[in-house]
Amino acid sequence: MFESIPPIYIIAGTFLASLIISLVSIPSIIKVAKLKHLFDEPDERTVHTYSVPTLGGLAIFSGFVVSSLFFCNIQIIPELKYIIAGTIILFFIGIKDDILVIAPLTKLIGQIVVTFIIIFFSDIQLTNLHGFFGITDIPSFIGIPLTIFVFLVIINGFNLIDGIDGLSASIGVVSAGSLGIWFFLIKEYQYAIISVAIIGALAGFLRYNLFSKKNKIFMGDTGSLILGLIITVLIVKFNEMNINKNFDYAKYGSPAISLAILAIPLFDTLRVMFIRFFQRKPLFRPDKQHIHHIFIQLGLSHKQAVLIIVIINILFILAAMLLHNTMGIRRLTLVFLLAAMIIFYVPVILNKKK
Repeated sequence: MFESIPPIYIIAGTFLASLIISLVSIPSIIKVAKLKHLFDEPDERTVHTYSVPTLGGLAIFSGFVVSSLFFCNIQIIPELKYIIAGTIILFFIGIKDDILVIAPLTKLIGQIVVTFIIIFFSDIQLTNLHGFFGITDIPSFIGIPLTIFVFLVIINGFNLIDGIDGLSASIGVVSAGSLGIWFFLIKEYQYAIISVAIIGALAGFLRYNLFSKKNKIFMGDTGSLILGLIITVLIVKFNEMNINKNFDYAKYGSPAISLAILAIPLFDTLRVMFIRFFQRKPLFRPDKQHIHHIFIQLGLSHKQAVLIIVIINILFILAAMLLHNTMGIRRLTLVFLLAAMIIFYVPVILNKKK
């Protein structure tokens, strides 16, 4: 249908369609949420002080699914139907959790089912570690559980950082944007379209989540689960496409670059898990020890905290792009870990002094 149209126009159309769907649908979603009293009520673990609708994931889901299905060429990217199938499953899990609340184990099982669907039917899985610890090709009995682990970590990482206005969505835009630019440069236009589809949906959501007081809405688990799933698919494809490096824009340290792209959800989640472990607290019980909570406690507004964290994430990505050819994967990963420890510890020290 779009064979004669330049890819850049198709990508621009995908963004606009996803953005418009998200923008147009959110006011209606807010109206229904208010009529049915579907709110996130403030409590001791939240940073908002008034009731806010939590169904923003509906708009993100609609914008992403409609625009990607309309503009992607299913003959070139047949795995899209399984990605969409997984997205729909997480959509229903998230909606039920946002409205009624479901058991964490049920949510985890749903994520595992979705991961199995994507791995076995679309063949999106890790098959190579790019020389990390001297390992290149890995057999399926290692690659499949490793891929499942990666999916679960990233999906729940985005879910855990969704603690202040705009943070998870903004990091999603940065992550998908970085990967989308790379896919476009290597002419993998179908994955560039998927990247732009989620960016457009998130941009429409941010209009109300971060820049509106009257019609504020949260993405809820629906939005964060879908966002984490799509970013994981893009990350896995990024690593797999870089196995054969005989092409322009190939990245020699793709695992380390992936860590940089996901620096905030991964390193912050790891830090919080360590704190909870040593404090003998449940690892998955929500609290206010995430880095975004620390920034808020320092007196920053949500917008200021999000801006600082996004800048940190962008600096990690730029550093990875500049250093991946000059440093080994292990050394680059170690540098990122040390940098994250220092950067994340500074606001903690300032907060204690305050």
